[in-house]
Amino acid sequence: MTETITMEALARRIVDRAASGRIAVAIAGAPGSGKSTVSEHLRDEINAAAPGLAEILPMDGFHYDDMVLEARGHRPRKGAPHTFDVDGLAATLGRLLADNGREVAVPVFDRSIEIARAGARIIGPQARVILVEGNYLLLDDPAWAELRDHFALTVMLDVPEEVLTRRLTERWTGYGLSGEALRTKMEGNDLPNVRLVLEKSVPADVRLANAG
Repeated sequence: MTETITMEALARRIVDRAASGRIAVAIAGAPGSGKSTVSEHLRDEINAAAPGLAEILPMDGFHYDDMVLEARGHRPRKGAPHTFDVDGLAATLGRLLADNGREVAVPVFDRSIEIARAGARIIGPQARVILVEGNYLLLDDPAWAELRDHFALTVMLDVPEEVLTRRLTERWTGYGLSGEALRTKMEGNDLPNVRLVLEKSVPADVRLANAG
């Protein structure tokens, strides 16, 4: 059974693992599970003791551009596994874990425009912990399995489906969606992605509750 852990204990374990060299840690979870917020809190917890030790690599930065999705007919399913450049993410992880003393520019998803911005974050050589956050990092699928070879530790955020549904509804309502547009977004894309993560992810090393 996967161990359940606290944020403080997780931060200590990560720091211990990084004592022998740069590591990548997967922070996985369904849409609405709070991956970005948890990763930021974890980064801050780690950096409070050792400034600059941890940095975040968001999976969402590897969304295919809308022009690519439109051309492939995949725009309505943006956020599903096939709408990400998983090989690009794997290549970036390889560059980071080569740990050759050079900076690595990584993309970051800008939710205000729903587009990834290339080179929007610089991860420097002082960062010994790379917190990789994303929905499908532990997906039991051959296209995503290669990623797991890069992770020294894997974490799954433990959030019930009903809480995820409420959070996602609040998110899209905040962006102005309502009525049929909201139902289409939820039932046609977000909730299928939620269930995919909950039902088709391999077990993580540890679980972190985040239903509060």
